[in-house]
Amino acid sequence: MKGILLAATTAFLWGILAIALKVALNYFDPYTIVWFRFAVATVVLVAYYAFAQPSLLSVYKRPPLLMIVGAVLLAGNYIGYMQGINYAGPAATQIMIQTGPVILGIIGFTVFKERITILRASGFAIATIGFFVFYFNQINNLEFEQSALRVGALWTLGAAASWAGYAFVNKKLVLKYHPQQINLIIFGLPIILFLPTVNFQLFLQAYPWWVWLLMVALGLNTVVAYGTLSAAFKYTEANKISIVIIMNPVITFIVLEVMLMLNVNWFEIPPVSTLAYLGALLVIIGTILAVGMPNKKQD
Repeated sequence: MKGILLAATTAFLWGILAIALKVALNYFDPYTIVWFRFAVATVVLVAYYAFAQPSLLSVYKRPPLLMIVGAVLLAGNYIGYMQGINYAGPAATQIMIQTGPVILGIIGFTVFKERITILRASGFAIATIGFFVFYFNQINNLEFEQSALRVGALWTLGAAASWAGYAFVNKKLVLKYHPQQINLIIFGLPIILFLPTVNFQLFLQAYPWWVWLLMVALGLNTVVAYGTLSAAFKYTEANKISIVIIMNPVITFIVLEVMLMLNVNWFEIPPVSTLAYLGALLVIIGTILAVGMPNKKQD
């Protein structure tokens, strides 16, 4: 139960993240937001481990090549996801980003030679069908937003592929390195990578206090979400955690529907038809099956 609650915390944080990022786009550009998120996450980790476990910081002296590759892939995931929200909106991005776990599942049985079952193969098929139902229904209903949705879809699919590559690399790294040692590099290196793209003039604007609170919260979201996810793996099986995590788009859709009912106009919320909801449901169900249901254990 502790593992499930920790995973649910991660799912909730990722579920509201897409909406919070869309609000932040009213004040900052995508690259500046991504850079700031990595900067806050790195500062928090370095400050904590400088006192708690200074030996972990030695990874900065000579980071392994695989960690650098993981950092580049995670950077690609963050900016792709950010641009997906920028162009396609939170709802569409949250559905399309679920192709990441599906790609990782394909890597699992092609590279790691994991067992492919009829159930998992059905999951891949259902998720694919659901994705196309959702995408083409949305693009047909939003006649004036077709170009933006296409661009957002491409960015999001790139983000999903980058995340799958990062997860693949991370799976190898955790066999040899402390998880937080990995995070110190994969959160830290993108600060340098995105530095030329940052618009520092935006930090000099006289924004309301809550905008700065939102930006800091976006950075802390990275640290807390990944921290609770890592802790969840200590208490329960990866399959159970994956199933909980995959439910985060449901949280996004619920919050967006509540915003529509309360007439909250932080940003334009495009309508989602019944058929698109059906496609979204198929994506989530298919992804759960593709990840793999946990095996029942004998007492």
